[in-house]
Amino acid sequence: MDPYFLYSIAILLPLLLVQDGFLPYASHQVYMLLRTLARRPSTPRVRLAQMSAHLSNGASIGTANGSGHGVPLTELPKSANFTLHLPADPLFPTPADSFDAPRSKLGPRMVKGALYTYVRPEGSEKAELLGVSKRAMEDIGLKEGEETTEEFKELVAGNKIMWDNETKEGIYPWAQCYGGWQFGSWAGQLGDGRAISLFESTNPSTGIRYEIQLKGAGKTPYSRFADGKAVLRSSVREYIVSEALNALNIPTTRALSLTLSPNARVRRERLEPGAIVCRFAQSWLRIGTFDILRARGERNLIRTLATYIAEEVFPGWKSLPGAVNASEQTSAAVEAITNPPRNISASEIQGPPGAEENRFSRLYREIVRRNALTVAKWQAYAFTNGVLNTDNTSLFGLSLDFGPFAFLDNFDPNYTPNHDDHMLRYSYRNQPSIIWWNLVRLGESLGELIGAGEHVDDETFATKGVSEAFAPELIKRAETIIQATGEEYKAVFLAEYQRLMTLRLGLQTQKPSDFDLLLSELLDSMEALELDFTHFFRRLSSVTLASVATDEQRREVAALFFHKEGVTGLGNTEESARARVAAWLDRWRERI
Repeated sequence: MDPYFLYSIAILLPLLLVQDGFLPYASHQVYMLLRTLARRPSTPRVRLAQMSAHLSNGASIGTANGSGHGVPLTELPKSANFTLHLPADPLFPTPADSFDAPRSKLGPRMVKGALYTYVRPEGSEKAELLGVSKRAMEDIGLKEGEETTEEFKELVAGNKIMWDNETKEGIYPWAQCYGGWQFGSWAGQLGDGRAISLFESTNPSTGIRYEIQLKGAGKTPYSRFADGKAVLRSSVREYIVSEALNALNIPTTRALSLTLSPNARVRRERLEPGAIVCRFAQSWLRIGTFDILRARGERNLIRTLATYIAEEVFPGWKSLPGAVNASEQTSAAVEAITNPPRNISASEIQGPPGAEENRFSRLYREIVRRNALTVAKWQAYAFTNGVLNTDNTSLFGLSLDFGPFAFLDNFDPNYTPNHDDHMLRYSYRNQPSIIWWNLVRLGESLGELIGAGEHVDDETFATKGVSEAFAPELIKRAETIIQATGEEYKAVFLAEYQRLMTLRLGLQTQKPSDFDLLLSELLDSMEALELDFTHFFRRLSSVTLASVATDEQRREVAALFFHKEGVTGLGNTEESARARVAAWLDRWRERI
């Protein structure tokens, strides 16, 4: 992402929101993060390069355009694999059925036996394009300047779709059906209540396919009691944080554009201006997609969806990880956890008796591994999602659906930006365990396929289900594999978290003692002294070894990390705080 674009947004955002009488939950956090990203470094280049080695050029792995060139919107390759391979709402089985229906008939209701409903955006009168992400344009494969065309503006405002009803050709928009566990309780059918996917696009240079979606474009059958709209303040927040996370190399859904809908006065606590975010992702599928199928006993659809994900969302069955042993601590076992064998045939069965892994077990483990890597990155950058329900947990391992998110200021592990989260279920500290809780729900949905082992393709099992005689063996195997996958989740998470924190500390190598002597002590000190998480690492990057050579120097440098108001935190004094930070700086200096 262009740092000057980020900087300008960071400067304008607080003014815009305060002027309208709104204060975002995390405006200060986002503001400071973006200023940090945009600020020119004043530190030695070698040290700064070390401490930022985990960042890319501002694009997540697998999303860089690479060529520097793009194509017009009309020439961008488009598809609809999702609707081609998966079952539609039986009430509107074809695009023509949906197009011919009054828009009012496409409102909230229960949808069964389907994974989506064909539904068009409501459109937006006098829409005003407020912003476009240059990096997003490049990653999708659109040429520079395409955002100035009327076709682009009409598309991202919900006023244009890629469907011709006269010829019955093109791609018709759709909204996904899914359910979810919210705050640990089953919430039933949820779905895309205000999001409508327009089409899938493929970047001509990279071959990466994205699903292009509008958020805030009107009611769908999954809107429940809501209006299908989005207010400007939340849309601005999603637009910014999507691209900020991507710039930090954290897997995330993306934001292409932000459009104001001046005639859409949306009622929340009061009337607010409406907006539409055009966002995109390699997949919008979530754990909740399987949740709703399991809750309804639609076992055939579970198999269909799992197969679709492996073959159409991921690069195929052979791309999935082969069996590993996460309980072993040998160097070979640790390497296998980090880089598991792949290229395993879809029909191959791996693992010891009682834990035989088939292709659906490998699919489950791939999803688990992706989420372990993502939550490790959240923790390394103190990003707190705030609403980690299963319907907000991506099967592709992306940061998804931004509500009351925040980046920590003072390091407080119990912090949650969600004012309704009184039990701190979704606090920063709990994010790794909550993501695993969600992944266990996914394991339950896939449990029948996982537990079937080598019998997963037997005709009797596939068509008639689990026999009474086979059930105990199947359940035991599923439980064993899910439990072992939990160990793999922990191992992948810890390896990635330690890797990132090692780099954030400016270290070139890892040592077993680093976790206790450097990292744990640092986090304990940051919590006790109420130090700003992001500022600490930013300011540490400017500290030279020569400046902390003596105890006196270290005590002097320690003040660099305090708030301008001075030392805070219960029981701390200026002297004790300086001594604690100085002691840590000494260990850090010796380790460097």
